[in-house]
Amino acid sequence: MMKPKLNWQAIVSVAVMLIVGFLVVLPLVFLVEESLNVGDAMAFPPQEYGIKNYIAIFDEDFNVLVNTVIIAVMATVMAIFIGFTLAWILTRTNVPGRDKLERLMELPYYMTPLVGALAWSIIAGPKSGFVNQLWKAAGNSGDLVDVYSHFGIAWIMALFEGTVAFVMISASMKSMDPALEESARVMGASKLRTMLTVTLPLVMPGVLGATLFVFAEMLGSFAAALVIGIPARIYVITTAIWDSTLSYPPDYGRASAMGLSLFVVMFGMLTFYRWRINKGSFTTISGKAFRPRPMDMGRLAWLFLGVCCLYVFLAVFLPLAALVFTSLERFSTVILSQAEFTLANYQTALSLGPVRVALGNSLMLGFGVATVGVLLMAFLVWIIYRSRIFGRGIIEYLVMFPQAVPRLVFGLALLWAWLNIPVPIYGTLWLLALAYLTVMLPLGVRTLAGVVLQIDKSLEECARVCGAGWLYQMRTVTLPLLKPGILAAWLLIFMACVRELGTSVFLMGPNAKVIAPSIVAAFASSGTELTAAMALIQTVTVMVALIVLFRLSRGVTKELS
Repeated sequence: MMKPKLNWQAIVSVAVMLIVGFLVVLPLVFLVEESLNVGDAMAFPPQEYGIKNYIAIFDEDFNVLVNTVIIAVMATVMAIFIGFTLAWILTRTNVPGRDKLERLMELPYYMTPLVGALAWSIIAGPKSGFVNQLWKAAGNSGDLVDVYSHFGIAWIMALFEGTVAFVMISASMKSMDPALEESARVMGASKLRTMLTVTLPLVMPGVLGATLFVFAEMLGSFAAALVIGIPARIYVITTAIWDSTLSYPPDYGRASAMGLSLFVVMFGMLTFYRWRINKGSFTTISGKAFRPRPMDMGRLAWLFLGVCCLYVFLAVFLPLAALVFTSLERFSTVILSQAEFTLANYQTALSLGPVRVALGNSLMLGFGVATVGVLLMAFLVWIIYRSRIFGRGIIEYLVMFPQAVPRLVFGLALLWAWLNIPVPIYGTLWLLALAYLTVMLPLGVRTLAGVVLQIDKSLEECARVCGAGWLYQMRTVTLPLLKPGILAAWLLIFMACVRELGTSVFLMGPNAKVIAPSIVAAFASSGTELTAAMALIQTVTVMVALIVLFRLSRGVTKELS
């Protein structure tokens, strides 16, 4: 009698859904319960329930809500424009040095948002900013620029999230058959019209996915709002949540309600995204082989090279130069005659044992979570967009929840959840790893979704018709076709883990320190000079780690180039 074959597809799908459900639903339950707490803020479970915290959002915190929406919309528009423009230039045109430029485009993501916000406060701050100091030294009065504004916060957020949009959109563009664009050119369409009428519609899943992710990231952005917004008295939801948790007694109910309110916005955006991709067909990867052929842009290629270099200059070299200059000074000033240069800031930073340990922990967590998480997310994306499992649409909403809620609030939810579970992992790296894996789910899913939607289902169907089992089909057909997206997702997840701040604040223990909160602590208690030195040490260490990782995976990287 033949033994029945195991249904690996069903087993893996159920296992993945159970893991994701546990990671997301458990803290969600505690978060909802706390948002309804209108009694003693320190009591858990709550003694009194009500909706007062939600009503207060549109009453006491209405200006905070308006500021959040204005800044998030401005920042998202700028970031998507930057990401799409750079992705199109580097994947569809013959701009000189494309391979090297593509690596440079990822540099802004190597720095924490706190580093970028700190750098631009030094560069463009009123009165004391380098630009304004030079402006006044030239005999002018007043300030030339002022980054402490709605636009300034949005500018910093967009500059450092534009690289995220670039990686997500370029993964879709790399998987698109250039013959479609060449056909439009043969029919007489200009290069600009080809980009707008052929390229953009075909990579729309990637663009919409990047927009969805970036907008959620902007809603929950904390670093720029902390460094720039608070001195300018521009409060957004994340800084209001920060104040709520630092007050005595801490108002966790208000913080939870504000965090959950953002999920309503994300729910609407995700609904539009699913409606849009279900309405059209975006398949560009079929059984027909193709070789990427960039368009010849002539002299415009040098203009596009200048655009790429300008972005790298504004997002990387100018901020790093400002930080290097500041970190080498005893007191920050741009006037060389008044500057006192010293290495004491680096000596202090390197002598702090907790800082060295925190940096090593961050790198270890980033590598582990990215490696395990990207495989989990690849299967998860296949379940959402390829399987016929009941409720797969609900799973996508569930996956996006950690992105819709600010990391500070989700960190609180995870804290409550794991304190009430009899598993002794609070204050350990294991809890941070689970937290990072949970909050990185939206990033991995959005990055891989655009690529999955471009793969023709007939390729997988052919494998099944030829007798391939589901696991064999995934290993030999689906996952190899997903390689560009998997590599992009791994890189993004690794960097996001190393620079993660919001979730780490409440989950970091005495024996489980990570680097981003350590930099925040230095910023709050020390001068900008020591903070700049710590930020540069982190940035250089991460870059070295990535160079080593890229060399170890050179074979895969060359295959995907």
